[in-house]
Amino acid sequence: MKKFLKEFKEFALKGNVMDMAIGVIIGGAFAAIITAFTEDFINPLIAAIGGAEVGGRTQIGSTGAYIEWGAFITSVINFLIVAFVLFLMLKAMNKLMTIGKKKEEEEKTTKVCPYCRTEIDIKAIKCAHCTSDVPLEPVEED
Repeated sequence: MKKFLKEFKEFALKGNVMDMAIGVIIGGAFAAIITAFTEDFINPLIAAIGGAEVGGRTQIGSTGAYIEWGAFITSVINFLIVAFVLFLMLKAMNKLMTIGKKKEEEEKTTKVCPYCRTEIDIKAIKCAHCTSDVPLEPVEED
C-alpha cells in the first residue's frame, strides 16, 4: 500500500499533471468571465441596437416546452470570444518560441563536420581533423 501511495504521489505531483490542473482551473475562471461579459455587456448592446431580446425563448405549441434560442446565441458568442482569445494567446506563444530558437541559433559557435563528425568552429570551411571541405551553413547533429 505504501508503494502504491508513493507512486500516486509521484504521478500527481509531476509538473505535467500540476500544469494541466492549473490550466483547467484558469480555463473555468476564464469561461465564467467570458459568460459574464457576454450576458452583461454584449447581450444588452445587441438588444439596444436591434431591439431584440437575446434572452428570448419560444414555446413549442402548447406543450410547455421552450426553445431557448437566447441561451444558444449567448453560448455561440461565448465560444467565439474564447476561441479568438485562445487563438491570440497561441499565436503569441508561437512567436515567443521562435524568438527563443533564433537566439539559440545565433549563440551557436560550433558545428559538426559532416565527414568525421567532430565539432569545429561554425565559420570553418575546412575541418581541422580530417581536412575535408565543410559547407558554410551549419550541419545538424543526429
